[in-house]
Amino acid sequence: MSAAEWCLRQSVWTSLHERIRRQNRRNDTDDLLQTALMHLFERGLDGIEHPEAYVLRAARNLAIDRTRREARLRVGSLDDDTSAEPVCAAPGPERIVLGREQLRRVRTAFNALDPRTARIFLMHRLDDLTYSQIAAALSLSVSTIEKSMARALAHLAMALLTDTAVDA
Repeated sequence: MSAAEWCLRQSVWTSLHERIRRQNRRNDTDDLLQTALMHLFERGLDGIEHPEAYVLRAARNLAIDRTRREARLRVGSLDDDTSAEPVCAAPGPERIVLGREQLRRVRTAFNALDPRTARIFLMHRLDDLTYSQIAAALSLSVSTIEKSMARALAHLAMALLTDTAVDA
């Protein structure tokens, strides 16, 4: 079984999200979980007996790395020379092409989602509603919302990882 197949079959997505949120006490739990899952997809399940524990450990390590990076940036900004010339923040042509390709993949994958799952995803990500608020608004159970979000995240992550999975 591949890492992608394992992720698609999981019913522990919400549990993972909640455990990562409690463990790291950071506002970027969604990003930590998604990045940890990307690491699992890239690595595969070979030699991993407990994929859930692997994802939790990867998310914890990512949180530690981000905290250290943020601390370095805070300290570094105090020592910066104000006379230094600013670096051009505009992305290069390669980044623009890569970004457009990723956007195309995600757009195609999002359009392939069933309407209810897409609506739930947008309500959570764009409207910033909690699972409970979405469940109340749509007269669904919180469990249904959790499973829909897990499906949407796994589907969109797969679209970014594979070239042929979502080609039009």
